Amino acid sequence: MPGKTDFYALLGVSRNATPEEIKRAYFDAAQRLHPDKNKTPGETEFFLEVQQAYETLSDPKRRAAYDATLPPETETPTGPLKVNVDFSRPSLVRVDEPQLLYVLMDIAQAQNSSATAVATPLNVCLVLDRSTSMQGEKLDVVKATTIQLIRMLQSQDILGVVAFSDRAEVLIPCGYQSDRSRLEARVQMLNHNGGTEIFQGLSAGLEEVRRNADPRRVNHVILLTDGHTYGDETACLALADQAAKQNIGISGFGIGKDWNDTFLDALTSRTGGSSAYVSRPQEIQRLLIEKFTTLGRVFAEEVRLDFKTVPGIDLNYVFRLQPEAGPLPLESPIPLGPILQDVSLTVLFEFAIQPSALEANNLHILEGVLKAHIPSLPLPVPPVRLLWSRRVTKKPVPEPPPLTIVQAMSRLSLYRIQEKAHAAANAGDYAKASRHLQTLASHLLAQGERGLAHTALLEAENILRTQTFSEEGKKQIKYGTRALCLPSKT
Repeated sequence: MPGKTDFYALLGVSRNATPEEIKRAYFDAAQRLHPDKNKTPGETEFFLEVQQAYETLSDPKRRAAYDATLPPETETPTGPLKVNVDFSRPSLVRVDEPQLLYVLMDIAQAQNSSATAVATPLNVCLVLDRSTSMQGEKLDVVKATTIQLIRMLQSQDILGVVAFSDRAEVLIPCGYQSDRSRLEARVQMLNHNGGTEIFQGLSAGLEEVRRNADPRRVNHVILLTDGHTYGDETACLALADQAAKQNIGISGFGIGKDWNDTFLDALTSRTGGSSAYVSRPQEIQRLLIEKFTTLGRVFAEEVRLDFKTVPGIDLNYVFRLQPEAGPLPLESPIPLGPILQDVSLTVLFEFAIQPSALEANNLHILEGVLKAHIPSLPLPVPPVRLLWSRRVTKKPVPEPPPLTIVQAMSRLSLYRIQEKAHAAANAGDYAKASRHLQTLASHLLAQGERGLAHTALLEAENILRTQTFSEEGKKQIKYGTRALCLPSKT
């Protein structure tokens, strides 16, 4: 808006924002920009502008007068995010049975964005399982990798380390780490003992990150464990919900076979994070360093989709294809995860359209708002309004789906087959589960994934014999097919 401050963009809300949304946006901005808390040059002026924006937009008469001075809102967003959406079909058909619609959304940094492509400062806490089962090579590699991460820190980064078993100990408080040799010595002295209570470690790790939480940083907890936590799963998930509200991400690494992958998926996905399977201790170093490096390449985080659908439309499935593959929650708001500086955020949605929803000639599939935070920008990111619609016709339109949709569904197909195998096993139909695994093995062989295909065939036999998955085979197949969802690096 040349020559005029856009109060809506300043607060990061749309022009049709409710008074409650405006108040909440102002509160969030004030927490970040208030001169008593923020001494960054130039941001006191931003705070005064935010105050002026709130005083104007919170008063109905002043808001109406201000709105009258605004130019028409453009259809194409000109903010720092570029959003592209593809649909699996050009129209829906008026038939007496449900039909599926797939929507692929890709979110990337806009070419005209003023955000700089520099390493994002980190505020990260490692939460390390030190229980008795971690003794030996696992704990040795974890300690060596932690020391390597300490040496990798940039001067602006904040790192903390928490060790836990049935209680938690803060080995390194989150802060700027100057005397690194002393910190390395503390890590070297870490010994194994006790059982596994993830709540203890997660609670302490989140508290460390909260002490230095800063919207100009990536605020994140990285959890490493090799065991089941017993009796505190609900409390852990409640912590994850709190972390999501405080814009703190959680990622999890499960080492070996004796940990609960369903729980770790649920825990991390609530914040837009991800879980990973570490099959051998030797892989800990590579995977943890990759994760640490990825956090430093974050362009936008806290990317969330607030949405609603009309009656007769069900959101069946949401899966993030990149930058880190994994299923996402179905309830609004959906934490979509980060956008990296060099990798867009790509998410596939599956909708079931019931016949009762097809009365109108144009059907609104989803109406929502896409929100994100960009640490390198001083101002809030204006929300991107989404309205996904399809026209309704009497006859099918003979048009193939876009190549992007075909490729996305192809990448996801193997992961969906293993999900069907698990669903069949959970329903007690072990023969059906075995057939799904045999089908999966055939497709894996066709793609040259011989090792994973062999594992699927072994599990197909095992589930008929024991009526259950083996813990190791289940994780190898689940995370192996999930990794195949990522685009190949060429």
